[in-house]
Amino acid sequence: MMTLQIHPIPAFRDNYIWIIHNNTHAVIVDPGDASPVIDYLQFNQLQLQAILITHHHSDHTGGNTLLLDRFDVPIYGPKQETISTVSHPVQEDETVHIPTLSLALEVIEIPGHTRGHIAYFGSLQGHQERNILFCGDTLFACGCGRIFEGTPQQMYQSLQKLADLPEDTLVYCTHEYTLANIAFARTVEPNNIDLEKREHCTKQLRSENTPTLPTSIAIEKACNPFLRCHQPEIIKTTSQYAGKMLNEPIAVFTALREWKNNF
Repeated sequence: MMTLQIHPIPAFRDNYIWIIHNNTHAVIVDPGDASPVIDYLQFNQLQLQAILITHHHSDHTGGNTLLLDRFDVPIYGPKQETISTVSHPVQEDETVHIPTLSLALEVIEIPGHTRGHIAYFGSLQGHQERNILFCGDTLFACGCGRIFEGTPQQMYQSLQKLADLPEDTLVYCTHEYTLANIAFARTVEPNNIDLEKREHCTKQLRSENTPTLPTSIAIEKACNPFLRCHQPEIIKTTSQYAGKMLNEPIAVFTALREWKNNF
């Protein structure tokens, strides 16, 4: 069995469209733009098998129509959202099977950023098994998505659901926001040594124009303030921002997200 590969296809200013392939067949995740996807498929002589969508925003779905004009493939997407190009609506506890890639991805519902946002979780087989997560705009490297349609409670619970995945899970989110997110995180938790080291590594990667993704659940639990709302230093700084003592993690999270919105 050939080991599957995952590569980012840059799009727009800071999007990544993820492609999973085995040098013959491929699956695309969140193609906001069709042109770089088509170029990548043609250059690498890959046969598109399916498209996976995490939520309805146009920078994740905008390439669907043109891709369907060229490739007769299923498009999987959230059942709780209306996306005209989605042929296979899916929800939690369902699994997307791609036989040509020997790939099975479980659907996880993670509302908050949008009403019906979903993620895809599975494992890649090979000489070393790897857990993988495609989580759209919910969990970012050292951050989380804005709350457009859901509630802070929903987003908090969605992030906790992802944090409960195996710590070795590789996280493939869809924006290169890492350096900006780290700047905020260091303001919130300035004494986090893991975060300081991560900032140094991330600056090196970006200076080389190298993607900072994937990250991992373990790294995010060590550095991401939105997964660390129980930490004393974060409680203290966020309470200072809010102007009152915040005693519950959800209250810390809500104030933290508001702080990041205005950072």
